[in-house]
Amino acid sequence: QVQLVESGGGLVQAGGSLRLSCAASGRTFSSYAMGWFRQAPGKEREFVGVVISSGGGTYYPDSVKGRFTISRDSDKNTVFLQMNSLKPEDTAVYYCAANQNYATYGRAWQLALSLPAAYGYWGRGTQVTVSS
Repeated sequence: QVQLVESGGGLVQAGGSLRLSCAASGRTFSSYAMGWFRQAPGKEREFVGVVISSGGGTYYPDSVKGRFTISRDSDKNTVFLQMNSLKPEDTAVYYCAANQNYATYGRAWQLALSLPAAYGYWGRGTQVTVSS
C-alpha cells in the first residue's frame, strides 16, 4: 500500500515558477514509477510527466517539455515537479501517482505510463492557479 500526499500548489503569475512535492509512504518507494497528472475543470486528466526508478529516466509530453522537470529523492520518499515559465493554461489540480510494475512494459514504458489507468495509487491533488 502506498499513500501519496501532494503539496506546493498555489497562485502564481504567468511566467513564474512553482515546485510541487509528492511525499510517499512505503518502503518500496524507490521501485515505483512516479507520474504527475493534472485536471482542469471540465477536462480529462492530462499526463504531465513521469520518472522511473532505474536511472531516473523521465518522459514529458510536448505541452510541458522544456518547462517542467520531475525529480525524485528516494532517501526522503519524495518526488518533485518543478514548473517554470507557467502559463494560464497550466491552471489545474495536479496529482501524483505511483506505478509498481512499469518494468513489464519494456520499451513501451513511456506510452504506457502516460495513461492514468497505468497507476494504482493516487494523491488527492494540489491546486495550481496561474494568473495572466
